[in-house]
Amino acid sequence: MTNLAAFLLALAIVVFVLEMLRRKKLREKYATLWLVVGALTVVLAAFPRLLNIASDLIGVQLPSNLLFILSILLLLGVCLHLSWELSVLEDETRTLAEEVAILRVQIEDVAQKVSSTETQKRDGD
Repeated sequence: MTNLAAFLLALAIVVFVLEMLRRKKLREKYATLWLVVGALTVVLAAFPRLLNIASDLIGVQLPSNLLFILSILLLLGVCLHLSWELSVLEDETRTLAEEVAILRVQIEDVAQKVSSTETQKRDGD
């Protein structure tokens, strides 16, 4: 019964990620990671002995400990990747803000020159 619940949950995760991808709510580069995680979860739920075999090969006493270690490593990897993405976005945002400020100053200069030219034309008439 537990394996069936785990299998259905893993399958629901895969379907949910595919639906978010289809609706363009999740980008492909992020969906790939979650689809791999979902597929591995489906495989482990369908064949629970694989976790026992893997824990014996690696030398981990309890298969659940191996699962927790892998989950923590995955979450750390996701956090590191998102921190990197955030750093890139902050740099791009700062660059865009600087470019907008430069363009705003240039527009104000042009507007001031146009208004002074119009004022000179009116005064000359």
